[in-house]
Amino acid sequence: MQQTRGMPADLSPDARLDRSGFAACGAILALTLAQLVVLTFVPDLPQAEGKAFGARLLAYPVLMLIAPVAWAIAGRTRHGSSPLPWTAFALIMAPFCIDVTGNTLDLYRSVAWWDDLNHFTNWLLLCSGLGLLMRHARMAPRWALAVTVTGAGAALAILWELGEWYTFIRQSSELSTAYEDTLGDETLGTAGGAVAGVLVSLLGRRDHAP
Repeated sequence: MQQTRGMPADLSPDARLDRSGFAACGAILALTLAQLVVLTFVPDLPQAEGKAFGARLLAYPVLMLIAPVAWAIAGRTRHGSSPLPWTAFALIMAPFCIDVTGNTLDLYRSVAWWDDLNHFTNWLLLCSGLGLLMRHARMAPRWALAVTVTGAGAALAILWELGEWYTFIRQSSELSTAYEDTLGDETLGTAGGAVAGVLVSLLGRRDHAP
């Protein structure tokens, strides 16, 4: 087999993508943690007031690491040592970093449409990562991926809104507008999940094309 010029023989395009995904996961996690520490411990930051960043400092790293840890454990149990799909993990981690960055830059208060954009975009990224994991693990037939990912996105949108209500909305001035805002956020999250489901389904179809 002729070796591609400039590329080591043992470094396939998939391996390079895997290394890039691993690096992206590390960078996303580090950036998220650094911002959470600042928002939690630096006093008198107006964008951090009433946003429960102490709870987020504990919860976000755990939520970001659940997928790779669970996948690694399951992989060792079923298939032995195998490469982890770091690109999918990076997509799952990215929404947490985007959310924290939006708070760091005070975009939720200074940009009227930022929250709506976040709910759609973050669910698009999150559900794309989940869809890639489902496709990789063959957890659903290719034709059912779009429906499965959309359903997962809708369920996660509901759980997220419940978490927001419990941690800070129920005791804040936002309670009077929470109902309408929650419905809108759940709709945007589900829409992002639906787009992700279609994209992952089309990707699976392309990969299996002759």
